[in-house]
Amino acid sequence: MAGPTAVGKGTVSADVRERYPQVWLSVSATTRDPRPGEVDGVHYLFVGREEFDRMVAAGEMLEWAVVHGRNSYGTPRRAVEEKLAAGVPALLEIDLQGARQVKESMPDARFVFLAPPSWEELERRLVGRGTEGPEERERRLATARVELAAAPEFDHVVVNDEVRRATDELVHVMGLDVQAAPTPL
Repeated sequence: MAGPTAVGKGTVSADVRERYPQVWLSVSATTRDPRPGEVDGVHYLFVGREEFDRMVAAGEMLEWAVVHGRNSYGTPRRAVEEKLAAGVPALLEIDLQGARQVKESMPDARFVFLAPPSWEELERRLVGRGTEGPEERERRLATARVELAAAPEFDHVVVNDEVRRATDELVHVMGLDVQAAPTPL
C-alpha cells in the first residue's frame, strides 16, 4: 500500500493491525526521528544513517528510498520473505518509489494506492497533524502531487474517506474475508 503524505497510511495500517490480526504488517526502517507516540520496532525501526546504508549495501532491503528529499525509508527483506513463505498475508506500507521497486522484484504482489477523497482534505490532514513546519509541508505537498499522478500504476485505488471502510476494502483486495474480521469491543 502506498499513497501520498497525510493520506492516512499509518491510520489504515493501525486499523488493519487492530481488526485483522491475521495480516502481518511489515515494519519499515527509517532514518527520521520518531514522532510523539511512535515506538521503535512497532511503528518503525528507527536507525541511524550509517546502519541504514549498511543494510542497503548488504542487500537487506526489499525496497528503499529517500523520501521528501530528506530521510531514508526501507523494508527489511528477510521478514517479508519469511512471512510470505509461511503463507501469512503481508502488508507493506511504503512510498511510490518503494512500490515501484517491489513491483520489479515481486510482480505478482497486489499494489494498492491509498488516495485522499480530495486535494483539500489531504492538505487539511497534513496541516492538522501538526508535525511539520510550513517549509516541510510544502515539500510534502509537492511530493504528493507527483504521487497522486502515479495512481494508475497500481492494481487498485482505495479512497480513504472513512478509515474503517478503507481498511475493509484494502483487506478485501488482499483476498481476505472481510466478514470474518473480529469486531473490537
